[in-house]
Amino acid sequence: MDQTDKIHLSPPFNEDEWLKLVFLLSDTQNWLNDLVGTAMLQVPMKDRRKLFRRSYYINVNALAHIMERHHYKIPRHPSVSKFTIPVIDILALLRDAFTAPISPVSGSLNFQRVINTGNIIGFDYNQLPTSFLTVLTDSGGRIITAFPGFLKSQSPLFNSHNLQTYDI
Repeated sequence: MDQTDKIHLSPPFNEDEWLKLVFLLSDTQNWLNDLVGTAMLQVPMKDRRKLFRRSYYINVNALAHIMERHHYKIPRHPSVSKFTIPVIDILALLRDAFTAPISPVSGSLNFQRVINTGNIIGFDYNQLPTSFLTVLTDSGGRIITAFPGFLKSQSPLFNSHNLQTYDI
């Protein structure tokens, strides 16, 4: 019979304490999820639940990223594209982008939706006014980020071919 070597852990594994930690983390995560849900329900927007579909949804981390990096009221990241519209309008555009055609992002496992909103929503990374919105999602439909304009590699300034876009 083969003998197995015991794994020596330092410090030793305390199963009881570890289980307590797992339950504490689970309870904390549930509490945080409830807080996020309550915060999102405060947004005065029609059909806000459409931002939380199983096939297309946003979480609070992605929303914070979009606001921190791409909202004009946050002075960080000055050289990136910025929304100049209210947050509620940004959320409504994200909700409406669900119906736009999906295309793969070259060199990644992510997908993009590009829509022409018909109105200026901000300025792109070249600091030019734009009515286009790009939404990037992972393969499961989780919104990763969204910003005015196009991906740099997909911008009409970088490519001679036409990028198919969707008007809303």
